[in-house]
Amino acid sequence: MTTGQTVKGTDIRRLDQMKASRYFGCNTFNERTMRECLPREVFKALRASLRRGEPLAPETAQGVAQAMMAWALEHGATHFTHWFLPMTGATAEKHDAFIGWDEPGVVIEKFSGAQLIQGEPDASSFPSGGLRATFEARGYTVWDATSPAFLMENPLGTTLCIPTAFVGYHGEALDNKLPLLRSMEAVGKAALHALGHFERKATAVIPQCGPEQEYFLVDLELARQRPDLTFANRTLQGARPPKGQELEDHYFGSIKERVLGFMQEVELACFKLGIPAKTRHNEVAPNQFELAPIYEPANLASDHNQLLMEILKGVGERHGLAVLLHEKPFAGINGSGKHVNWSMATDEGHNLLDPGRTPAENLQFLYFLGAVLKAIHRHGGLLRAAIAFAGNDHRLGANEAPPAIMSVYLGTQLSAILDAIERGDVAEATEKQLLDLRLGSLPALEKDATDRNRTSPFAFTGNKFEFRAVGSSQAIAFPLTVINAAVAEALDAMNVRMDEEMAAGKPTRAAAMAVIREAVTATRAIRFEGNGYAEAWAQEAERRGLPHARDTVAALRIWEEPASQEVFARAGILTREELEARVHIRHEQYQKAIAIEAQVLREMAETLLLPAVMDDLAARADALAKLAAAGVPAPESLRAALATQARLAGVAQDRLAALKEAMVAADAREDLHARTEAFGGPVRHAQELLRDVLDQLEKDCAASRWPIPVYRELLAPLI
Repeated sequence: MTTGQTVKGTDIRRLDQMKASRYFGCNTFNERTMRECLPREVFKALRASLRRGEPLAPETAQGVAQAMMAWALEHGATHFTHWFLPMTGATAEKHDAFIGWDEPGVVIEKFSGAQLIQGEPDASSFPSGGLRATFEARGYTVWDATSPAFLMENPLGTTLCIPTAFVGYHGEALDNKLPLLRSMEAVGKAALHALGHFERKATAVIPQCGPEQEYFLVDLELARQRPDLTFANRTLQGARPPKGQELEDHYFGSIKERVLGFMQEVELACFKLGIPAKTRHNEVAPNQFELAPIYEPANLASDHNQLLMEILKGVGERHGLAVLLHEKPFAGINGSGKHVNWSMATDEGHNLLDPGRTPAENLQFLYFLGAVLKAIHRHGGLLRAAIAFAGNDHRLGANEAPPAIMSVYLGTQLSAILDAIERGDVAEATEKQLLDLRLGSLPALEKDATDRNRTSPFAFTGNKFEFRAVGSSQAIAFPLTVINAAVAEALDAMNVRMDEEMAAGKPTRAAAMAVIREAVTATRAIRFEGNGYAEAWAQEAERRGLPHARDTVAALRIWEEPASQEVFARAGILTREELEARVHIRHEQYQKAIAIEAQVLREMAETLLLPAVMDDLAARADALAKLAAAGVPAPESLRAALATQARLAGVAQDRLAALKEAMVAADAREDLHARTEAFGGPVRHAQELLRDVLDQLEKDCAASRWPIPVYRELLAPLI
């Protein structure tokens, strides 16, 4: 392929075939592609509509549709779909062919502006939380022109995917995208108002995001032999392997060839789709890995993370690997999370959370920092509720992930600056420091202003905040929506105070410092620099009045607090009805997740594990009988081991019966909260008790008789 030719995704088969910059985004109908494909007037009209936030004129939409279809057909597409994010947490799509009747018996390729802008999937089969009755089937998908259309390649064909919002017949939000877009608009407006008081001007402020995606890889054939991995996405039974992560030798270790090949194909697909995949590495636990992207606008980051999870699974299957995105697929070793890095930037690319070289003198930075502190202080519980679901309960507060108490880590330098502001002192301006490595052959290192506190759920890491409590399988759209909404509310409140101070005659600097001091003083309780894993912190957090929802059952109640409802309603992000629907769906999803796990474990115990234990018991008893018949006295230790195994089998049978009873009792509950408490309490507890004894029985059972792959096999190095 010569330089200057249009690059097609199907032509690029290796990551190193050409420079990534040559083909990055080649499968997206991005601005560069639109500039090439659209008539000049259509392109100008589209850009103007996007910039002003106005709907497209019909003739503009028709021009875009024709160019988009021509581009898609040239790249081998046969179908198009409106790609959307319903409240399942996954993506949804319905494919339509690019065909229509030209004359009787003759079809031609057709795609109209109306088909581009609006679709009509059946809304009755998606979660609505009571917003829609089952018989009310009409729903609409609406083109989100801020997120480029893209091509999904398949060995047998290519599909044009058009990112859309999903709404009900009366305009109610039935997805995760629309609230995110609304929240971005709210925080953008509030940030623009704030910037009006400072020297830097902008026409737009856009929340930025870079989500780090963790995942496990397991041999696909082994994974398929385990019903729990197939249906519950995690192991519901399994004794710890001889070697886990004790030696700390997997983190940042050399990447095995099989895994590297998988990663390279994932990155190739990402680059074609414009996903800025930047970093790959081994994580802490055996067979655990991470992919981290470069920052981009939050709605794009959300779409791209959904695509990434699909890409990981699809590429994994082609490489004979099962990709496990569950937060805790294996007991006894670290689980997986998704660190959501968040900041705000102007349309010219200036990061509003960049402290600069002298943060003590950077009033604009301190103003926005104060707003974030104010947001987390007021809505830390809501942020906790946004990441509450069954999978994340296994991870949060378990000395491997942040605690369930929301706090903010700023680092020594910023904490000292805020302490000085709170006292009314002039904070000392500090320049960057250099680290002396005492070795002439190595250059001096510039020391960061903040260390890293891995135990903090919401940490400032130099020029952004890192929300570390998001689950690895979770869609990031709603956590981002909560952050945006909370910061928008905080900025609005600070902007009102700023306007009041300036109306009273104070100069900008004095007014800003007064507002910043108020925010810093009021939010001291949310700032914590210590060990979030320590029990002492839980006690201290209680004294500070910080909410501590230890599990999803407790966290879901936070949604019903007036402050939680008001933060969405006042900014027009979610109506009270839309929020109530989401709370209802969260309850149902939690109940169903635990019910599925309990049912899978019950079936595994009844049909696989306990029959294997009984076979093993019979074989051992038969061996002892044969020894006795041969006149060979069996050692007492062998008879004792057999008796212990038989006793444990009886305990397992009793606990299995208890699990069944708990499931029946929970399922009989009709009240929404009572059902959630029943599944999260008695059912989950009964499940854990059954697992404990099954894990012990696995250790005693002959390996040849245990019917499913064990941790030792699942976590063996992938070579």
